[in-house]
Amino acid sequence: MIKRLFIAALMAAGAASLVAAQTRIPPPASARQADARDMALLGYSDLQARSAYQPTIHRQGARYIAYIGHHGGEAMNSLTGQVEKNGTSIVDVTDPRAPRYIAHIPGEQGAGEQGGAQMTRVCSGADLPRADRSKTYLLRSYGNSGHEIWDVTTPEKPTKIVTLIEGLRNTHKNEWECETGIAYIVSGPKDWRVRRMTKIYDLSNPAQPVFIRDFGLHGQQPGTTGTAPTELHGPVSIGAKGNRVYFGYGTARAGIVQIVDREKLLNGPKEPTEANLLYPQIARVDLPPDAGAHTAYPVLGMTLPEFAKQKLPPNAPVPGGGHNHGDEVPLTTTQSHRDFIAVISESLEEECLEPRQMVRMIDITFEDKPIGASTWTVPEASGNFCERGGRFGAHSMQEHFTPIYYGRVAFVTFFNAGLRALDIRDPYNLKEIGHYIPAITDKTDVRCVGQGAQQVCKTAIQSNNVEVDDRGNIFVVDRANTGMHILELTGAARRAANFPSGSN
Repeated sequence: MIKRLFIAALMAAGAASLVAAQTRIPPPASARQADARDMALLGYSDLQARSAYQPTIHRQGARYIAYIGHHGGEAMNSLTGQVEKNGTSIVDVTDPRAPRYIAHIPGEQGAGEQGGAQMTRVCSGADLPRADRSKTYLLRSYGNSGHEIWDVTTPEKPTKIVTLIEGLRNTHKNEWECETGIAYIVSGPKDWRVRRMTKIYDLSNPAQPVFIRDFGLHGQQPGTTGTAPTELHGPVSIGAKGNRVYFGYGTARAGIVQIVDREKLLNGPKEPTEANLLYPQIARVDLPPDAGAHTAYPVLGMTLPEFAKQKLPPNAPVPGGGHNHGDEVPLTTTQSHRDFIAVISESLEEECLEPRQMVRMIDITFEDKPIGASTWTVPEASGNFCERGGRFGAHSMQEHFTPIYYGRVAFVTFFNAGLRALDIRDPYNLKEIGHYIPAITDKTDVRCVGQGAQQVCKTAIQSNNVEVDDRGNIFVVDRANTGMHILELTGAARRAANFPSGSN
């Protein structure tokens, strides 16, 4: 016993000396104030100082409720007086200037990516084909081990309905079509060769889930050999009417963008053979080894005045199929529309110890022959971001299809460079029209590089994921425990959006 106590004392002393040897660089005074251009703060919630990932904003009757998924860790829940594992925060944002924290659902034990409940998606029973029309449903990941469905009809009193899947080794960014109930569940079953692939379910009645199929890239499925393609990050679906699902694989390395025929995906042969996995694929874009595909967001039907006078040569293929059989007939309105995918890759390393992760626009007007259109990044020298601490580079873009912003403004988080608003009306020439870098607070966590006596730690904003609502409010959450900022566009940036007539 004495020996064990002596060893424990030595270990504690050693740990203390290591902590003492760390260099902790205080943030500059300017970091304690927000840095903004044509974006303004409406409201703020500290989210109980929990590291935040995915916000989903859902209208429930006359109320707007934000469901925020968290990375692992734990914090005090001021509503219960108990320390709880990070899970899902529920915040009433009906008045964006006065958000109210109303509930927390604990998540899985574990730190960072290993615990919590990162992902949230929400559907109303009135939208789902076979659900109880009076209810509202939350689909969330549970750490890395599973996925759950909760009844959040009364958001202050969430109740669990069912564990959808368990026994997984990873989870991530799900998609749920509220109008059909089809859910694309990012999972890591133990028999697949990658940590993340897609399990597709019919959740039109969330209380009675129906499994449809497994899906991924050939080489990821059980029984294959060789190097497996990079794992899935998440899909974006445009539903039955659009009949497309856009999959982004990889985060910062060897990314892949896959365009999939939704009808073939759901109703084609389901055994995960090479032929069956390729059957619904329309196109695949393999990105360079220094680029990932965190988000693959379709921006379709863009009208570009620059090309209004362009003509097609005889017998040239035209968008959507067919050929131009005239003698250089001007493009019709439909033909002059062009389609794109906004591809956002994710920075993973602190203080620029990796390639720059950026925004990429891919032209998919001829969707079986995608081609690069443009790239965009925050200039590092504009804020000396590599020296600020934490990650610098792109991460995430909003995924709500509100007509206020769709095809007009993209909001992209850049970690310590905050949130950036881009005018995407000309996808070949993206332009920044506004930004907001939140102020650090006493809750903002440090980010460190190096080991032991060589370790250097800095306090830095880490704007993580962003979402918008149908009122045009913008919600950005922080990975370093700083909370959720609710923003609005102002000035010239606001004029790039499509707010209803009479709105401020």
